[in-house]
Amino acid sequence: MAMPAVIPSPSPNADERPAGQAVDLLLLHYTGMPSGAEALARLCDPAARVSAHYLVEEDGRVFALVPEDRRAWHAGVSSWRGARDINARSIGVELVNPGHEFGYRPFPQAQMASLVALAQDILARWPIPPARVLGHADVAPARKQDPGELFDWRGLAADGIGLWPPAAPSLRPVADPGDALARLGYDVDGAGLQACATAFQRHWRPQRTDGVLDAADCAVLAWLLDHSGARGDL
Repeated sequence: MAMPAVIPSPSPNADERPAGQAVDLLLLHYTGMPSGAEALARLCDPAARVSAHYLVEEDGRVFALVPEDRRAWHAGVSSWRGARDINARSIGVELVNPGHEFGYRPFPQAQMASLVALAQDILARWPIPPARVLGHADVAPARKQDPGELFDWRGLAADGIGLWPPAAPSLRPVADPGDALARLGYDVDGAGLQACATAFQRHWRPQRTDGVLDAADCAVLAWLLDHSGARGDL
């Protein structure tokens, strides 16, 4: 898929990545603001102290805010597999969407097409494993819901970006779902089991987001552990 033209919109909200820090995570967000113009202005406002590497508008326009070799400020207080400075090791992409507060809606085809092209371009430059293409809610489950249950993770994985389980993975018992979620990467000790289970469902089982893992959820969880190098004993 052809990479769309990128519109420079430099943000001052960035700093150097720690020396020797690998970039091994792609983190997707929604903006959660009434309009894309407001979101872009905030991401470039030095007083806001937030940014991302890219912003993708609903019409497919892509704005470049922070060079990929610098640390953008998008993840906030977050964790994945015990790592706390998610900004240091990630590329952050914001998708314009009002979010749950201002009228959450599906992500348009033009926006998703641009995201696919952008993400493929990023993955060609950085050794980011499929299991580390994540949403903001995955790394901050007690605080965030984005990009949420309407985001097309399945379609993204079909284009080689991230993981998506088969329609009916084999049902396998998971003796301790909290431990399994923690081994996958979730901060169960810090955010709590229900918040992490809800974030898991928003990403991989979006038809239900009640924070209670049933047998089908656990089958998906087991499949993900198998395909992320974190299975161990279930």
